[in-house]
Amino acid sequence: MSTSTDPLLQPLKIRHVTIKNRIMSTSHAAGIDEEGLTTLPYQMYHEEKAKGGIGLTMFGGSSNVSTNSQNTFHQLRVSDDRCIPHLTEFAERIHKHGCKIMCQITHLGRRSESYSDSWLPAVAPSAIRETLHRSFPKAMDSHDIASVVRDFGDAAYRCKTAGLDGIETLAGGHLIGQFFSPATNKRTDGYGGSIENRCRFGLEVYEEIRRRVGDDFLVGFRFVVDEAMAGGLTFEDCVTIAGIFEKAGYLDFFNAVYGRMDTAIGLARDNMPGMASPIAPWLEKAAAFKREVGLPVFHAARIADIASARHAVREGLIDMAGMTRAHIADPHIVNKIMRGEEERIRPCVGATHCMSEQRPVCLHNPSTGRETYMGHDVPRAETPGRKVVVIGGGPAGLEAARVCALRGHNVTLFEAAAKLGGQVLMAATGSWRKDVSGIVDWRANELDHLGVNVRINKYAEADGVMALEPDVVIVATGGLPDLDWLAGAEHATSAWDALSGDGADSGQIVIYDGTGRHPAATCAERLASAGAEVRMVSLDDSVAQEIAYAERVIWKKRLYELEVPVTFDSRLLKIEKSGNRLKATFQNELTESEFEMMADQVVVEHGTQPLDEAFHALRAGSSNDGVVDEAALINGDDQPAGGDGSYQLYRIGDAVVSRNIAAATYDAFRLCRAL
Repeated sequence: MSTSTDPLLQPLKIRHVTIKNRIMSTSHAAGIDEEGLTTLPYQMYHEEKAKGGIGLTMFGGSSNVSTNSQNTFHQLRVSDDRCIPHLTEFAERIHKHGCKIMCQITHLGRRSESYSDSWLPAVAPSAIRETLHRSFPKAMDSHDIASVVRDFGDAAYRCKTAGLDGIETLAGGHLIGQFFSPATNKRTDGYGGSIENRCRFGLEVYEEIRRRVGDDFLVGFRFVVDEAMAGGLTFEDCVTIAGIFEKAGYLDFFNAVYGRMDTAIGLARDNMPGMASPIAPWLEKAAAFKREVGLPVFHAARIADIASARHAVREGLIDMAGMTRAHIADPHIVNKIMRGEEERIRPCVGATHCMSEQRPVCLHNPSTGRETYMGHDVPRAETPGRKVVVIGGGPAGLEAARVCALRGHNVTLFEAAAKLGGQVLMAATGSWRKDVSGIVDWRANELDHLGVNVRINKYAEADGVMALEPDVVIVATGGLPDLDWLAGAEHATSAWDALSGDGADSGQIVIYDGTGRHPAATCAERLASAGAEVRMVSLDDSVAQEIAYAERVIWKKRLYELEVPVTFDSRLLKIEKSGNRLKATFQNELTESEFEMMADQVVVEHGTQPLDEAFHALRAGSSNDGVVDEAALINGDDQPAGGDGSYQLYRIGDAVVSRNIAAATYDAFRLCRAL
């Protein structure tokens, strides 16, 4: 498809603003602000998308307009003039790449947390608590309403003064939407009751915004099209509300969202769906809404691939395709489309790691959120052509080989197994985690494109490595299940064996989770689905505690659906034979009391121990004794040359210690980017 006919590359004009293509990044809390301000790291994170060709980048998910709307998850603050110089610099930085820029301004209402930031009480249309953010809000009086309306106008004016192209507010779950919804608005005055009354606050907000910014500034509405909850707004209600606001004449576009956001499962399933949801799950809902309104409609909800985005725009389902997390994985999507390199776009697999406390860190792209010191482009080495041997074809090894090849080195990769992927192959066996294999598939495709010599079914012996006369050897052999600490380990089944089918899948099975990661829950799902009677015991006080909340809540939901009981705060002490069965002894971490469980099989997940034989076999001949200079690694500098050995030797990922995919790819990227 040529650039002249590709629907994604066609401009969209709204009022006086022309957006150069139909791909956008929607507003989100990136987590790299400084005191609620858009300082350099925040700006460069968005600038990378602008450099990559995107038409519109929106920022500032939940940027607070009022001091009684607390910053609780690294939002921006647009409630005073301190933001203006930073926003001005930000707008100039984005505009120089031909990209448009807008901010989301909002008031959290009952979603605010009373014990953070300014410690002011949360306010809402009615005194109804949101369980997710836990505040008991004060019901707003007329003074509160007037104050917040002014705050919205002031915040919008600051954004215009700074040179942004527009703003949007957020209805779904935030204050304006809380007034809309009969589930959260129980007022009996002019702001409650009928739909018209429940729209009154929002109309006052938009009237004030338009009064302050005039007609030469875009004003939009991130608008829920269906709350999908008992007692909430129906699709028909939302269409009625949209008609009221269109008729008022304040708006330039709608940004359609679906579902509720006042619960963890609502966020993970509806508002920000991840790997457990199908691609673009709410596109048809957004399209149905677009058919009912006259303004342009934007939409983002796991539009993770170009085919879905192109279909949505080509068929007129939406006007702008929001590919926010797709740009966290690859900020250069548009440029790759224009170069005819769609197959080289790094896919978003929907892991939602970018929504964890480390946001916006991507387990697939180590540069995201680190643009100030770890750029996305891999420069060619000053002295290319070094011989690099990588041992191991999991995420760490694949990333190391990819980056070294981009540096211009001659790379050979050994993988002992018949397929590339390492532990990711087991991760993909979960019912909703199949897409994680994209992390491996993309890298394998890149290695093929870059001409890396990949040798599968090849165990790397020291002699075989030495025969290649390497300048650098990188050991990424991963680990093996850690069971040696356990008394009676010979009676245990590792999580790996359980997932690969080497263990039993019937009878009574106890699963011990000593990490709070994915494997134990994946085992529980697999075995319970096969008909086993599964019980789970966790060292932590919640299921899957170490992973992002959007994944954690999916595992909790699955365990409830499969009726798997979970015992928390308990450590596995030993496993013993008891007749033809097994007895597992646990200790409660809080009371120190011991208890026993009988089972036909005990599955143990306790991370991995490094599989490091190759590393130690090669260490003596290396110039650096296998030591990584950590200061150089952190600073992104090349490693010191070392002593008299013939090659430099490094190990990365789980070959060092048991961690996750994000750590493995980051190890590889920052080490090899400087080689």
